[in-house]
Amino acid sequence: MRVYPTFFKLAFSWMDAEKAHKIGFQAIRYAHRSGAGRVLAKMTAPHPSLRTEAFGLTFPSPFGLAAGFDKEGHGIEALAELGFGHVEVGTITGQAQPGNEKPRLFRLIEDKAVINRMGFNNDGAAAVAPRLKAARAALQRTHSGVRPVIGVNIGKTKVVELDDAVEDYLVSARNLAPAADYLVVNVSSPNTPGLRLLQNVETLRPLLRAVGDAADESAGRHVPLLVKIAPDLSDEDIDDVARLALDLKLDGIIATNTTIGREGLTSDPDKVEACGAGGLSGAPLKGRSLEVLRRLKAAVGEGLVLIAVGGVQSAADVQERLDAGATLVQGYTAFLYEGPFWAAGINRALAKRRSQASPLSRGTSI
Repeated sequence: MRVYPTFFKLAFSWMDAEKAHKIGFQAIRYAHRSGAGRVLAKMTAPHPSLRTEAFGLTFPSPFGLAAGFDKEGHGIEALAELGFGHVEVGTITGQAQPGNEKPRLFRLIEDKAVINRMGFNNDGAAAVAPRLKAARAALQRTHSGVRPVIGVNIGKTKVVELDDAVEDYLVSARNLAPAADYLVVNVSSPNTPGLRLLQNVETLRPLLRAVGDAADESAGRHVPLLVKIAPDLSDEDIDDVARLALDLKLDGIIATNTTIGREGLTSDPDKVEACGAGGLSGAPLKGRSLEVLRRLKAAVGEGLVLIAVGGVQSAADVQERLDAGATLVQGYTAFLYEGPFWAAGINRALAKRRSQASPLSRGTSI
């Protein structure tokens, strides 16, 4: 497994980050199409001891892939074959959009971090919906027991004014909810102008209520609804969001998105400044995302599912988040640095920990 960092250094570290991502993702998808992924899946499948219950669903593992890697639902099956317990697709918007101008993705290799200002580049909800439906049906066919879960992350179309944001989110909810196992309202990306203003509870309340109603009506069932928040919120704002989520009876909160901060980096300051604006993800986010998780847990107790993301690199990081109150954990940035067997390695280490623990300490559910 440690061979990949050397391969990354030789093959990808010198390449434009977005181009390298595209090549790597194409390789993963090709492995699936060629049939190699099915063979691989037998080796990467999470151990049954890792099964986790959350908002009425059974996840093969508590560890999944965060939104941002597969923005348009092109590789859900392929990514599931790598051992992820769930794959969160998106962020998807009501209208198709190209995203921000390139270059818009930058690596800080010394920090195992990434700065991005992608800008929700995607094909739009109507185009992505059939892919989700097909992927869900395929996973149901290939998994006789517990299948990987599909999450769908939705955001605001850039050209839509904030006053019209609710209706824009509803376009996505109505199109995507029928094929989604759970739905996430993203109001915390720093790369869509004004989006983070929607985290204010006064504007967030009607948005979440409307999206939840539309999703359930469109799907003909309850679709678990979560909101994803930024690590840059003040502690008071975090508490407000927690109270709102409880009041609206949301199913969960995802903590956290990328940060606009640049504190604690070891990379050359000039290099960091040259990257420009965007959200920082990866190892430097670990401390703050963990703080937010613990604050949320203190506020919501057992009332909500908490999904932890931000700075997760190892099985120890995953376990730390579970111990701090998360039911599920996601990663993304470390995937770029650790390679295709990253999730499988984390799952093996988690299963080993559980096999060494007492029966009473195994499992995480809510």
